[in-house]
Amino acid sequence: MSSWLGSLGSGLGQVGGSLASLTGQISNFTKDMLMEGAEEVEAKLPNSIRKEIEATVTILRSENERLKKLCTDLEEKLEASELQIKHQSASYRNQLQQKEVEISHLKARQIALQDQLQKLQSAAHSGNSGAGSGPAALASSFSYGVSHHASAFHDDGMDFGDIISSQQEINRLSNEISRLESEVGHWRHIAQISKAQGSNSSDPSEICKLQNIIQELKQSRSQEIDDHQNEMSFLQNAHQQKLTEITRRHREELNEYEERIEELENLLQQGGSGTVVTDHSKTHEMQRAIQVLQTEKVESTKKIEELEDTIQDIRKKLSSSENDREVLRKEQERLNVENRQIIKECESLKLECSKVQPHAVKQSDDVKEEEGLPPQNASLEEEVSRLRQALSDAGSEITRLSNLNQEELQISLSKLNNEHEEIKSTAVKDMDLELKLQDLRRDLEAKEQELHQSLTEKEMLAAELEELDKQNQEATQHMILIKDQLSKQQNEGDNIISNLKKDLNDEKKRVHQLEDDKMNITKELEVQKEKLIQSEQALNYLHLTKQELEDKIENLVDQLSKSQNNNLDIQKENLELKEHIKQKEEELSRVRYEFTQPLNQDSDSNFKDDLLKEREADIRNLKQNLSEVEQLNENLKKAAFDLKMENEKLVLACEEVRRQLEESIAGDSQTSLERDAIVEALKVEKGQLEAELCRAEKRLSEEANRCEQTVEELSRVRGASAALQLEQERLTRLSHEKDSEIAALRKDIRQLDSDHKATQNILSSTLEERAQLTQLMSEKEIAIEKLKERGSELQEELDKHTEALRKTELLKQTLEEKDRILGSMKEENSHLKEELERLREQQSRAAPAPEPKTLDCVTELESEVSQLNIIKGNLEEKIKHHQKVIEDQNQSKMQLLQSLQEQKKEMDAFKYRHEQMNVTHTQLFLEKDEEIKTLQKTIEEIKTQLHEERQGVQTENSDIFQETKVQNLHIENGSEKHDLSKAETERLVKGIKERELEIKLLNEKNISLTKQIDQLSKDEVGKLTQIIQQKDLEIQALHARISSAPYTQDVVYLQQQLQAFALEREQLLAVLNEKTRENSHLKTEYHKVIDIVAAKEAALIKLQDENKKFSTKFESTGQDMFRETVQNLSRIIREKDIEIDALSQKCQTLLAVLQTSGTGDQVGGVNSNQFEELLQERDKLKQQVKKMEEWKQQVMTTVQNMQHESAQLQEELHQLQAQVLVDSDNNSKLQVDYTGLIQSYEQNETKLKNFGQELAQVQHSIGQLCNTKDLLLGKLDIISPQFFSGSSLTPQSAESLRTVKSETLSGSSQQEIEELRKLLEEKDATIRTLQENNHRLSDSVAAASELGKKEHEQAGAEIKELKDKLDVLQKSLKEKDLLIKAQSDQLLSLNENYTNKVNENELLRQAVTNLKERILNLEMDICKLKEENEKIAERNKEKETEHQALQETNMKFSVMLQEKAFECHSMRDKALAFEQLLKEKEGETGELNQLLNTVKSMQEQTVTFQQERDQVLLGLKQKQMENGALQKEVQHLREKELRLNQELERLRNHLLETEDSYTREALAAEDREAKLRKKVAVLEEKLLSSSSAMESASHQATLQVESLQEQLNVVSKQRDETALQLTMSREQVKQYALSLSNLQMVLEHFQQEEKAMYSAELEKHKQLVAEWKKKAENLEGKLISLQERLDEANAALDSASRLTEQLDLKEEQIEQLKKQNELRQEMLDDVQKKLMNLVNSTEGKVDKVLMRNLFIGHFHTPKNQRHEVLRLMGSVLGVRKEELEQLLNEDQGGVSRWVTGWLGGGSKSVPNTPLRPHQQTVLNSSFSELFVKFLETESHPSIPPPKLSVHDMKPLDSPRRKLDTNVPESYKDGTEPRSGRRADASPFLVTRPAAVPLVNPAGLGPGGPGHLLLKPISDVLPTFTPLPVSPDNSAGVVLKDLLKQ
Repeated sequence: MSSWLGSLGSGLGQVGGSLASLTGQISNFTKDMLMEGAEEVEAKLPNSIRKEIEATVTILRSENERLKKLCTDLEEKLEASELQIKHQSASYRNQLQQKEVEISHLKARQIALQDQLQKLQSAAHSGNSGAGSGPAALASSFSYGVSHHASAFHDDGMDFGDIISSQQEINRLSNEISRLESEVGHWRHIAQISKAQGSNSSDPSEICKLQNIIQELKQSRSQEIDDHQNEMSFLQNAHQQKLTEITRRHREELNEYEERIEELENLLQQGGSGTVVTDHSKTHEMQRAIQVLQTEKVESTKKIEELEDTIQDIRKKLSSSENDREVLRKEQERLNVENRQIIKECESLKLECSKVQPHAVKQSDDVKEEEGLPPQNASLEEEVSRLRQALSDAGSEITRLSNLNQEELQISLSKLNNEHEEIKSTAVKDMDLELKLQDLRRDLEAKEQELHQSLTEKEMLAAELEELDKQNQEATQHMILIKDQLSKQQNEGDNIISNLKKDLNDEKKRVHQLEDDKMNITKELEVQKEKLIQSEQALNYLHLTKQELEDKIENLVDQLSKSQNNNLDIQKENLELKEHIKQKEEELSRVRYEFTQPLNQDSDSNFKDDLLKEREADIRNLKQNLSEVEQLNENLKKAAFDLKMENEKLVLACEEVRRQLEESIAGDSQTSLERDAIVEALKVEKGQLEAELCRAEKRLSEEANRCEQTVEELSRVRGASAALQLEQERLTRLSHEKDSEIAALRKDIRQLDSDHKATQNILSSTLEERAQLTQLMSEKEIAIEKLKERGSELQEELDKHTEALRKTELLKQTLEEKDRILGSMKEENSHLKEELERLREQQSRAAPAPEPKTLDCVTELESEVSQLNIIKGNLEEKIKHHQKVIEDQNQSKMQLLQSLQEQKKEMDAFKYRHEQMNVTHTQLFLEKDEEIKTLQKTIEEIKTQLHEERQGVQTENSDIFQETKVQNLHIENGSEKHDLSKAETERLVKGIKERELEIKLLNEKNISLTKQIDQLSKDEVGKLTQIIQQKDLEIQALHARISSAPYTQDVVYLQQQLQAFALEREQLLAVLNEKTRENSHLKTEYHKVIDIVAAKEAALIKLQDENKKFSTKFESTGQDMFRETVQNLSRIIREKDIEIDALSQKCQTLLAVLQTSGTGDQVGGVNSNQFEELLQERDKLKQQVKKMEEWKQQVMTTVQNMQHESAQLQEELHQLQAQVLVDSDNNSKLQVDYTGLIQSYEQNETKLKNFGQELAQVQHSIGQLCNTKDLLLGKLDIISPQFFSGSSLTPQSAESLRTVKSETLSGSSQQEIEELRKLLEEKDATIRTLQENNHRLSDSVAAASELGKKEHEQAGAEIKELKDKLDVLQKSLKEKDLLIKAQSDQLLSLNENYTNKVNENELLRQAVTNLKERILNLEMDICKLKEENEKIAERNKEKETEHQALQETNMKFSVMLQEKAFECHSMRDKALAFEQLLKEKEGETGELNQLLNTVKSMQEQTVTFQQERDQVLLGLKQKQMENGALQKEVQHLREKELRLNQELERLRNHLLETEDSYTREALAAEDREAKLRKKVAVLEEKLLSSSSAMESASHQATLQVESLQEQLNVVSKQRDETALQLTMSREQVKQYALSLSNLQMVLEHFQQEEKAMYSAELEKHKQLVAEWKKKAENLEGKLISLQERLDEANAALDSASRLTEQLDLKEEQIEQLKKQNELRQEMLDDVQKKLMNLVNSTEGKVDKVLMRNLFIGHFHTPKNQRHEVLRLMGSVLGVRKEELEQLLNEDQGGVSRWVTGWLGGGSKSVPNTPLRPHQQTVLNSSFSELFVKFLETESHPSIPPPKLSVHDMKPLDSPRRKLDTNVPESYKDGTEPRSGRRADASPFLVTRPAAVPLVNPAGLGPGGPGHLLLKPISDVLPTFTPLPVSPDNSAGVVLKDLLKQ
């Protein structure tokens, strides 16, 4: 496959190469044809036909491109179709292989089935009944396989159906394409016929449109074809995928079948192993069957090999047929290409015919010839379509055959499947073995038949393939025939084309001639029409200008009258107002008089006051009215003044217009006067000439009778009069030409006026635009006011928010004050508690006498504590409320900050936009101003040019009209050329001036931009300087504070200031960021501006280069013109010199004649007249020569001046470029300065960082101070816990201290109170310092908020201004954008035109070069063909000589043959005679034998002769064939010769035409020469006649001496007159020289003025540069100072920011510590509550074990030692030694009473009352209470025992409850019983919890030892371990142990 594909690719490459070569040849041929046509037509075709030809060329090119695309598409289609065929052939081969594999599988199954049958037979012989299961399983499995197989092939058939349908669609589409192509050809044919018939009506635009439509349709068709091809490729891919899937499935199924067969064989082997029989006969039969089957297998293999061979043969035939088909396709494509080329050529020829036919005369012949061509094309296209249809039919037949083959295979497969199913059914139904055997044999026979059928099908396929081969051969033959026909038609078409070309050329020549005639006539008509139109326009314009001026004057008069009326009205109103004022003043005086009279009356005083007030109000109103009236008067006066000024301006304008009119009228009158003077001078000359003629006629009439010579002289005089008439006509022509020049000048004046009007219109439009801009400004102001209102609203909202902030700050301050008060209260509380504890200690130390006082103090202190607790609760509630308020305010503050940030962002955005728009708008305004300036300058230049042109017109008119008397036609030509050169130089000067203006404008733009940048930088620098100064002041204040504040207060104050400064620093940083952004934006804009300037400079340089090029061109052209004019002038001067020499010779001869003829008396007036004329002519010629020399000098001077001016302008341009370079250097310097500033800024940042580090160190020191402060506070706290610990020891030594005196107590308490007061004073001082710090913080916050407000207000105002400016600038930007777009569009269009022109020029140059090369090639080809023709002619001559020789030999041979035939006849006669003689003489045998021998020899000779004749005939035939070939070659060469001859004839015709034109020109020149020679001959004859006359006169001179003397006198007089005339002419020459010198002076003056202007401008620029440099230096100094300040401010700001950050961190730490403190306080409160509960529960309780041991020990001890035990018990219970001794010293009854009371029993005196329910609690109560009760009973023996109820026990528990609940009512309830029972109370009633607080008042942290729980148990409570007492131990041992413990 790869080799086949490679060969196919190489074949395609060859085909493509051949196609490319063919297309290249065709394109070359078409190019040659087009170039030949261009060569022929270029000489004589007008522009219109050239354009048409160019249009046709473009159309043909587009068609060529389209056809190339079609060729490429067709090649792609070919490749796609070949790939399709390859895929199809491969699929067919794969299918054949699959079928062969299936056949082999079927054979294998057949063998397997036969084996199974043999086995079944053996099984049947053995008689096994259960052997049917195997076949059933086999049948089932086989049915499964077959069904699957069938389904698979059903799918395969469906896929092939898809392929068939797709192929049918392809065929249908190809048929549609061929049909469409035929329709296209038909319509083309119709269009060509319609063009041929009505070519006059058809427009080229319509043809172009139709061709475009056709091209679009073709493109759409090609796109559709591509889409169809893509679909086909997609379908093919899908089909291949399906085929691969089907083959895969088939293989899988085959594998499954093989596996099933193997399984079945295994089953059969298993079944066979059970049914093996040992019969040898059966084995022999099996072996025989096997042998038979092997033989059958061999035969089947042979058959299969044969089938494979046949299949291979079929494949070979298929490949050969495919190759033939490919060859046919290639040939068909080649033919199609040739056909298309022929069609193209025909179409091009038809187009040319249709274009030439409207100008041609022979239309009918051309139409017939063109109608003859398209049918041939149509027939060609029909044959091509027929061939395509035949090919498509062949393809359809191939597909049909393949489908039939597939269908037959499928049918056979389906039959096999059906038969298998029948076999299965029979196997299932019949269990008999014989039937099965028969069925199997039948199946075998059917399979053999199927094999035969397949073989027959293969043979059929081979036959069909042979038929296809035959069809292919027929198609190839048909194609060859068609090719021959096409070649013949092509030859015929070539001949027709050559004929048509000849006709075309002839018709083109005729058309050119007609068009030339038409063009000449139209030119003459146009010239006359233009003259008429110019005259009419001049008249109309004059009338219009008069009318406009009259209208303007009327308008001005009306305006004046209106203004005067207005003034009168205003004056009247002023008088009325004055009268009114006088009346009011009189009323005032009257009222005052009335007021002065009733001053004494008190009752009317109020009324008078009211009246006075009313009058005063009236007076105020009147004063206001007066002021308004005065303002109105002033306004009216201003308006009147403005109107007057406008009137004056209008009057001046009118006067200027009148002056211009008068000047124009004066110029016209001068020109008319000059014309009249010229006409009068001509008339005078004419009169003089006529008078002279009359005199000559009289003299001739007098002397007519004398001689014939006088008659000849008269005739000569008449000839001279004719010459004068000719000169007069020439002068009239000159006057007409001057009139035309005057008209042209008037036109120029009108154009200038129109330009002036246009400029006025532009000015008015600019004024209107300004008015619009003012309106926009007003609108923007309104918008600004609205924005201001909105800003004011926002400011109000801001004020509200700031007020709310202030309130929040006040609340915060109050909260802080409350917190401080709370802290102080807590401290006071702790101090009071400590004092209470001390007092209790003192009470415990004091005697029992002052107990009521201490109790009172305690109660008072407790009441104070309860009140403080109440206050504390209220304060905590207030704190919570304030915290909520603070949180709400914080949220609102956050929202406000967010809104402020958003507004700041909007402000930034607005500022950015505003700045951008400012810059753009300023640029636009500057551009507008520059445009206005340029317009004003152009107006001024136009005015100056008008004045200069008017002066020039007057001077030129005077010069021209004085020179018209003298100048000839040659001089006129020279002057016209000179004027042309002047106009070109003026254009150059104007161009240079425009460039200079552009340069000036660009410089102004640069200056304005730099000014803007400087202004912006100045404003920003001013703002920054103000900010920096403020910050400097603040920094200085900070430094002062830092230097003067080393204490903590100043540190706190500094921290607050640092916070404020941090805020300000952030704001400044934001501002700085904005400024940096603005600066970067300005930088970018500056770079953009620089880029724009660079672009402009580049454009300027380009324009300068173009100017230089144009100037060089113009200089070259001008130099050529000057050279031509100089050459013409030199030629004229030479001619005039020759004429002067000739005339001088004549004069000399005449003088000689006069001198010789000195004697004579007769008069000769004629000779004297001639002499005078000759003298006059000489003078005139001399004057002309002088004037020409002067003109020459003037021209040279003007050229030199122009060169000098151009050099000066170039120098100025160089200077300006140098200035631009200097500006760019300045810009680079500024950039360098800017980079330096940036570096300095970075250095300042580093300094700021260093300052920040120093600040950090300061903050570190502040932190150390804070740490020291914390340490001091900790020490203070440590001092207070010491007091606490001292008080905690009091309960243990309470009983011992009670004995101390009250005097010591009072002294110690006073000292402690003083210490507490000192501490309180210190705390108050700290509180005051904190309050001061708070106030300072609030002040700084308020100041910061005020600053924020101010900044916000400024930002709002700036935003409004920026918005307004933005809008204005946007509008101006839009306008500028539109202008820029328009100008850019114009530029683009101009560039496109220029490029098009350049391309056209290049194309024309290429065409010229190609034509030249083609001419050379054609000449070379002609030479070669001539040589070949000569060689061929020589060969033909040689061949003809050979032919003649052969003919001669042939003739000789024919003669010889005739002779031999004659001899044969004679010999036959002789033989007959001999036979007769033999018959007569039978006896003579020997002679007969001799005769027979001779006859035989003669026969042999005849045979040899015949052979030689045959050879000669063959040679002749060969020679004839060679002659035919040679004749064909000769015909071909003759055709080539004809073509070459035609081309030669065409070239010869072209050469003849050019030669004819040259000969015509030469003939015309010869005619002119002949005429001139005739004139010369006539003049010579006249000279001869005059010489003869002079000779005759010399003979008669003797007679005419007297007359001559008289004539000499006359001549002398005339000489005097001529001398006077000469003097006059010299004076005129001097005047002309003076005027020229004046003009030169004026020019020099102008040049000097221009130089002065340029120098002044340069000086101004230099001054401006110097000023800018100074400003830049000043700004740099300022910038340096500002940057230093900025550095300092930034450093301060950095330090402030760091301090604020540290302060923020400290505040956060403080807040965290506060939260931790609160949490710990809550924990402590909980722990206190728990401890109090524990203390209350465990208070007064004694250990049961201890008391039991003591009690038992008391009874175990002997009576002598029981006192010790009691003492131990007393010490345990805290009883004093003295009391114990008293108790022990008392009687035993007391003890018994004590014991009985202790054990709950009553004493003797106390009755034993029954217990109540509430008294049971008393028994269950603590031991301490029982002990107390016992003591009370003991201390009051006479009083009955009190009832201890729950109410009586409340006073003991009341202080504990008060501590728990903090409720004041319990306190009051507790105080009342104590006051009532003060006398009865015992010292034991003083409890611990009322005095001892569990928590130290200092409030230490977790490390402090203030809490009771954290102390060791031994310090607080006594503990005893229980002792186990054994009965053996004595009481002493136990007591010893106890004492040890």
